[in-house]
Amino acid sequence: MALVLLPLFLFMFTTSTNAQGSPPSPGYKPSSSIDTVDFQEAYQPLWGPQNQRLDDSSLTMWLDKSSGSGFKSKKSYKSGYFGTSVKLHPGYTAGVITSFYLSNNEDHPGNHDEVDIEFLGTTPDKPYTLQTNVYIRGSGDGNIIGREQKFHLWFDPTEDFHDYAMLWTPSEIIFYVDDVPIRRYPRKSDATFPLRPMYVYGSIWDASSWATENGRYKANYGYQPFVGRYSNFKLDGCDTSQQSCRPPSGSPTTSGGLSQKQIAAMQWVQRNCKVYDYCSDSKRDHSQTPEC
Repeated sequence: MALVLLPLFLFMFTTSTNAQGSPPSPGYKPSSSIDTVDFQEAYQPLWGPQNQRLDDSSLTMWLDKSSGSGFKSKKSYKSGYFGTSVKLHPGYTAGVITSFYLSNNEDHPGNHDEVDIEFLGTTPDKPYTLQTNVYIRGSGDGNIIGREQKFHLWFDPTEDFHDYAMLWTPSEIIFYVDDVPIRRYPRKSDATFPLRPMYVYGSIWDASSWATENGRYKANYGYQPFVGRYSNFKLDGCDTSQQSCRPPSGSPTTSGGLSQKQIAAMQWVQRNCKVYDYCSDSKRDHSQTPEC
């Protein structure tokens, strides 16, 4: 009897593990309709050029005691789909931020907008945290109002490349991981939504003061260099030189929004992977985030 039940138990265990271990298929891959662009065609080094290396279409950047590194798009955009594949550094990475984001800080210092995908480094016994964030007209006085949602992913982002993307349209911002929407930030008012053109950036840098458990663990340069690898750059945006332009759709319909399968996949991620939501933080002053 035990021999009969064992295969059944293993089947049930495997099925249950698979069902709980990854989100359901979103049924549509937005990245499949976006062309891959050559890094040198769309981007350029911004800082720490000595700490980055371009091999064919793959960019490697690293942080060591001397410097981090970053890149920037050659054009600014009013909307669009912006993606890349990233493979993160394993082991001790506390204090280290590896990022891909939109910003207009150089055009509006102290009063900028920003849309972030940031990987918060960690200690070997804990997973990376993927932080998504939206800034609107940041004050620049140390009291910038972030709109963070943080996730522990359903895979190890150090083992292989995975796709990460932001879709920014006049009506919403959607964050994707491997074509699965993980967060949707709708435009509820002009005051709570970024409307000014932004550039696309990537960087790896030392944020020891806050990145890992609110600064409890710092970057340890005994483990240097900390390496971030980027490839498969996807960019389809409305740049500021275009008078008329429609951003790509992130769903099977050209009207935008998300399909029912995409919504189900996003709800799974929100339910199983989200570890922080600014709207649920009782310590926050929600008068400053009326969208909550």
